[in-house]
Amino acid sequence: MRLGLGSYAYRWNIGIKDQVPAHPMTPFDVLEAAEKMGLDLIQYADNMPLEALSPEDLERLAAMAREKGITLEVGTQCFNAEQVSRYIEICKVISSKILRVALDAADAQIPVPELAEQLRPLVEDAKEAGIRIAIENHFNYPSPRMVELLKAVDDPALGICLDVANSICAKEWPEETIAMLAPYTINLHLKDYVIEPDPYGVGFRIRGVPLGTGRADIPWILDQLAHCDKDMSVLVEHWLPLGNSLEEAMAQEQPWLDQTVAAARRFIEGR
Repeated sequence: MRLGLGSYAYRWNIGIKDQVPAHPMTPFDVLEAAEKMGLDLIQYADNMPLEALSPEDLERLAAMAREKGITLEVGTQCFNAEQVSRYIEICKVISSKILRVALDAADAQIPVPELAEQLRPLVEDAKEAGIRIAIENHFNYPSPRMVELLKAVDDPALGICLDVANSICAKEWPEETIAMLAPYTINLHLKDYVIEPDPYGVGFRIRGVPLGTGRADIPWILDQLAHCDKDMSVLVEHWLPLGNSLEEAMAQEQPWLDQTVAAARRFIEGR
């Protein structure tokens, strides 16, 4: 397994929705950060869309990554044939072998045969370019439906980007999700979380914690993926809460990430 950095590890320093710092991190800053942590793999997700770069800057990013010995992967949010085609072209420029696509609630409304029909030519285009499409189990796309979709397309160039906690939102416990999706996994997003009862007994909340300090059974998860390619990408992320201010969250992000990367290295050592 090959440990790497997902751009959502810098959610607050990059900025998201109405929480945007005065000087957001750029793709080049993320590249430098990965190098400082000794990571040789980055997945730029939809919080840092590479389509926003000019063709010249995209080429420059690819050249800098090659110079540093860092492999780049790319991801986009919802399924759209034109969008996926655009990102296949971006993959070619940066030599990405993985295109991560996150299906959302709107995609869940598309009948599986129809979605499969839309995916097949895109999977063929990706395969011709030496790229595999990895569909992430996002918040509102149920895992059984993902399995149904993969079986309908039935192509080894289409697999799963497994996030170990996202599907709680889809009413699935992580162990259930992982058991269903592990056979199809070609990309892994690793994070940790806790479930905290409300002090007054009014329900509970799920929040992120640094890897290895929460409920995620990381050794068990990795055991379920023992059949995967030995160089499969394992991207670290986290669910660091916003807290009292954006500045506070930004300041916490690197310490959380340092702790998470160190734990991830321990977990995957020797695998």
